[in-house]
Amino acid sequence: MGAQAQQFGQTRGAGACCGKGCQTLKEGIWHNNPISIQVLGVCSALAVTNSLENALVMSGALLFVITMSNLIVSLLRNATPRRIRMIAEVAIIATFVIVFDLFLKAYYPEMSKRLGPYVGLIITNCIVMGRAEAFALQNPPLLSIVDGIANGIGYAMVLGIIGFLREFVGTGKVELVNKLFRSQLDLSQWYMPNQLIILAPGAFIALGFLIALFNWIKPPETQEGKM
Repeated sequence: MGAQAQQFGQTRGAGACCGKGCQTLKEGIWHNNPISIQVLGVCSALAVTNSLENALVMSGALLFVITMSNLIVSLLRNATPRRIRMIAEVAIIATFVIVFDLFLKAYYPEMSKRLGPYVGLIITNCIVMGRAEAFALQNPPLLSIVDGIANGIGYAMVLGIIGFLREFVGTGKVELVNKLFRSQLDLSQWYMPNQLIILAPGAFIALGFLIALFNWIKPPETQEGKM
């Protein structure tokens, strides 16, 4: 009995610290990144990444929505009839999108105008719906929260990189960096800004190069082999 209890304690500790929770984090942030690997939710990645600040606020919106919706879907997974599960998931997601949208309009109206309809379109974002359907509906609440946070961070990482590069290459400066660090990171005095990168084609170019970089670092063949 003592040996069995010790073995159970070790297994439980490993599961909590280095088991499925850590694996879920790695999957969402890197190994199965929602944008660079799965190529999901690219509409917002292309539309709002003309500046770093826009990209980070949009990332915060998706992180909040996907984490909270995963939690609620997981809590209700045994009480939700299978026939109406997708309707329930959309209703839950829409509720948190509206909450964040109202918060943004109340406390950051300028950013709300800049993002326009894209916060509301999180309701139809396939990353959020996909995690609710494929993960939160099958797993306990705590692990579903971890999954939401991991995918939100993975999404934010890609959007942040694209937003920084597009703003810096397109204008020669990054306004958010100047605001936070009270610096004057401005190369526009001697650097000719590349306006193409700010426009819609530039978003496709930046995203394409980033996906290529991710695939070069971690080739698809390696991923399939591990799966």
